[in-house]
Amino acid sequence: MSSRIWLSAIIFFLCLLIGCSAPPETAKVTQVIDGDTITIEGGYRVRYIGIDTPEVHPVPEAHGLEAWQVNRQLVEGKEVRLEPDVSETDKYGRLLRYVYVDDVFVNAELVRLGLAEAKAYPPDVKYQEYLENLELEAREAGRGMWAK
Repeated sequence: MSSRIWLSAIIFFLCLLIGCSAPPETAKVTQVIDGDTITIEGGYRVRYIGIDTPEVHPVPEAHGLEAWQVNRQLVEGKEVRLEPDVSETDKYGRLLRYVYVDDVFVNAELVRLGLAEAKAYPPDVKYQEYLENLELEAREAGRGMWAK
């Protein structure tokens, strides 16, 4: 009987420890929701800062599936680095982060490919000028959603 009590106590303290921990700085991507939202280990949903991709749900918008597929290729099942800006979460409880896989800045890569628009969500604007310049280049080159 005492082993069950100890086991229960250990499980209880582990749950407290995990439940009270800060969001990770690196994590494995467990699901790609759409072009600008992922789920990472621990069940955290992460929304990419500074960009907006066409929607996939409930009805796919033009280039929405392409943005989702490219995001999957970039991050699915991979270890990512998560960089915060000013805000920790959005109104839906998702973590707000700049996302990197190795040396690839994922938010920027989606904009560069013309699969995301640079979209400012103040106060989280650390890389906004850079993202806006990438969008201008994608528009001028006619990439992705900017194809003529």
